[in-house]
Amino acid sequence: MKTYEKIYYTLLAKKDYVSGEDLAQQLHVSRTSIWKGIQTLEKKGLTIESVRHHGYKLLKGDLLVPSQLSQDLGIPVFFHEESQSTQTDAKMGIDHNHPTPALYLAPHQEAAKGRYGRPFYAAKTGGIYMSLHLAPDVPLTAFKPYTILVAAAIVKTIQELTQLPVQIKWVNDIYLNGKKIAGVLTEAISSMEAQTVTDVIIGVGINFHLPTFPIELAQKAGNLFVENPSITRQELILAIWKNFFDTDEEELMTIYKKNSLVLGKQVSFVRQEKTYQGLATHVTDAGHLVVRLADGQEKILSSGEISLSSW
Repeated sequence: MKTYEKIYYTLLAKKDYVSGEDLAQQLHVSRTSIWKGIQTLEKKGLTIESVRHHGYKLLKGDLLVPSQLSQDLGIPVFFHEESQSTQTDAKMGIDHNHPTPALYLAPHQEAAKGRYGRPFYAAKTGGIYMSLHLAPDVPLTAFKPYTILVAAAIVKTIQELTQLPVQIKWVNDIYLNGKKIAGVLTEAISSMEAQTVTDVIIGVGINFHLPTFPIELAQKAGNLFVENPSITRQELILAIWKNFFDTDEEELMTIYKKNSLVLGKQVSFVRQEKTYQGLATHVTDAGHLVVRLADGQEKILSSGEISLSSW
């Protein structure tokens, strides 16, 4: 672990002033190394107060420590400071024969993409941007609804750690108080010759505590935390993937359905340039949304987008 990471963990645990001398003694480094470490933390967006005769105190912000996250998760974590997209990082990892499962993490993304290749806003600080690479190598018919399972793991984790009433808008968006705070993007790589899915990359973007939003997103996007967060990004990331790996899939499906933002509501969707409207009745175990139209006909949606009529 790097010196600035050790300083961060010391200040995080202390929650009070720690003198530079005490930090140097605890970490067995020079006072100059402590000063440089503080500067590095500040460059990474943390607010650290320095008071003469008292020392340093962490006021705001947190740090992603990939080495510790890898140790806690038990899988490789690849951290890219200047990432264009963690989805792209994961695809490059496949090309370089990285082991799986593997997590690709970045503090920011220069060219983040959402569904259908749409630009996704990624702030310089305060966000979570990550992609998990799995190699299921299963028949196309046995492919799991990873988007739904990960969305459920995110909701389960946030509710456990914060008690905030987050909900899921089918199929891949997490909402809090009527605003989108997170999204899931799943990309699969298949072998059509063998009729198998060889690899899957699950991307997750979370507005943890972004300082601002572009004007065009201000009414639509929100933060998980408006005030100072009660947990760190690292704690949330760790708990999300532990819940994903350790929670029974049936339980995750139940969580997804229980916390749906659309079930029991009127929704509209477009198919072959025609707009339909109906009641979202349930989500199947495969992750499909069933909508009952006014004439009693049922439409089963396996992909695409819906709009809540009440919005």
